[in-house]
Order: sequence, then C-alpha cells, then structure tokens
Amino acid sequence: MDNFILSANVVLPLFFTMMAGYAMKRLQWVDDVFLRQWNRISFRFFLPILLFMNIYKTSGNLAEIFNAKLLLFAVAAVTICFLLLCLLIPKVEPDARRKGVLIQGIFRSNFVIFGLPITAALYGDMGLATTSIIIAIIVPFYNVLSVIILEYYRAGKADLKVVLKGILTNPLIIGSVLGIAFLISGVKLPYFFEKTLADAAKVATPQALVILGGSFHFTSIQHHWKPLLMGVAGRLLLVPLVFIPISIFLGFRNAELVTLISMFGAPTAVSSYTMAQQMGADDELAGQLVVFAAIFSVFTMFLWIFLGKTWNLL
Repeated sequence: MDNFILSANVVLPLFFTMMAGYAMKRLQWVDDVFLRQWNRISFRFFLPILLFMNIYKTSGNLAEIFNAKLLLFAVAAVTICFLLLCLLIPKVEPDARRKGVLIQGIFRSNFVIFGLPITAALYGDMGLATTSIIIAIIVPFYNVLSVIILEYYRAGKADLKVVLKGILTNPLIIGSVLGIAFLISGVKLPYFFEKTLADAAKVATPQALVILGGSFHFTSIQHHWKPLLMGVAGRLLLVPLVFIPISIFLGFRNAELVTLISMFGAPTAVSSYTMAQQMGADDELAGQLVVFAAIFSVFTMFLWIFLGKTWNLL
C-alpha cells in the first residue's frame, strides 16, 4: 500500500496540473493564441533556467553525476527504436504524411516536462542533475532524427545547416551546457542572482504542464483512430515494454532507472506537433497523439513507478 500511495503521489499531481490547464481553456480564461505565446516563453526562458539550476545546484562534481554507461545506452536505445520504426511503420501505414508523424510520435517522448518532476519527487537534486545531463544529449538527438524523418516523407532533403543551427540555438541545450560549465568551473553566482533563477525554475514545470493541459483538443478522432491507437500504444506500451526491462537487466537502478523510465515511458513530446505542422506532415494526427498519450501516460507511468518500488528497483 505504501508503494501504491507513493506512486500516486508522484504521478497524480502531474495529471491534476494538466487538468487545471484544460479547465482554464474550457472556462475561456486562455485561448490558443495566448497558450502558444506562453509556451514559447516557457520553452525559451523558464525551462532552460530549470535545467541550468538542476545541474548548477548539484553537490559533488561532474564525474559523480555523469554516467557514460547511462548516456551511451540512452542514445543507443533511441537510435534502435527509431530505426525499427522506420522499417515497421511504412508497412502498416500507407499515407506518407502520417508515416513520419507516427515514427516521431512513438520514439520521441516528452522527457523534459515529465522526467524532471518524477525524478525530483523520488530523488531530489542529485537525480535531477543526472536527468538534466541526459536531457542535454537526448533532446537535440530527438530533434535531429525528427527533422530527418519528416523531411524524408515530405520528399525533401534535410538541410544540415538548419539542423545544426537548431541544435546550437536550442534553449534547453544552452541551459544544460551552461549548467555543466558552471559545475566544472566551480563558479558561484551572487546570491541575489541565484535566488532569482531558483524562483524562476520553481514555476517552470507546473507552468509547462498547465500549458500542455490547455492545449488539449478532442476533435477529429474518428478520422485518425487507427493511426492514433497505433501511435499511443507504441509510445506508452511497446517502447517501454521493450526498453525498460533491458534497462533493468543492464543494472540501472534508482535515479538512473527513473531517468530511463521517464525517457521511454513519457508521452509524445508536445514539440512534435509544432514540427509536424511546420514540415507539411499530418499535424492533426500529431496533435491527437500528444493529447491522448499525455492522458493515458498518467496510468502507465504510475504502473512503472509502482512496479519499480515494489521490486526494490527504485
């Protein structure tokens, strides 16, 4: 019962915060234009500060939180997942505009928004530092693979300069890299500046969850139910059922395993909708994948955390 309560205490706050955003939208306190602007501010300002502070505040040195085995496995797993989907999805989905959306929607998770609060709830600052460093590598990797697959199905060619520019100017990457730089150098910020950043970091995650909830749209399901079912099941069931047991077998435990559970088990990344929209893919399907994966992930993430605690893995 204790493990059940702990798992519920970790996951349910995420769900209710998202529902608060959905309620705000239904009550017409916010609209889509405001949410897009708010999301842009969150992505460019609050979330990068959160990642920076997670690493900056870590006690100890980089060697204690940088895990080469964890990093290599995370990159390898994403690569394998992506390649397998590139082989399988074209065999079951005939529409070219949906192929790229499904591949992206299954391999690309909402790692930042879901991974950080879950890790913080279970392991505090040390766990957050580990997760933040993995985010610094995996998020740009997600972006590169997404651009490649969406460009491929648009019958175009991925522009390497555009991809590199997107990585180098990604606010989440900049925040993480600056955090690592401060951690390595040992430079300490003045108290008043550190306090300002810490206060901004506190609102980043709940704000992102409220925006996600406000972005929910339950329309046009009848036109997409088959690929939608395939995408949600792939993201929340197939990927974690394959890669989380492998993670356990390889010996990852505690904060490392929570980081991997968040990466493999979190719902489809919100940014996948924006990217699909910008690159001529089926953005309506992409939006539905984000919505329904986020809703059902409350149950699947709860189950993984509950099992991890029950089996003394977390």
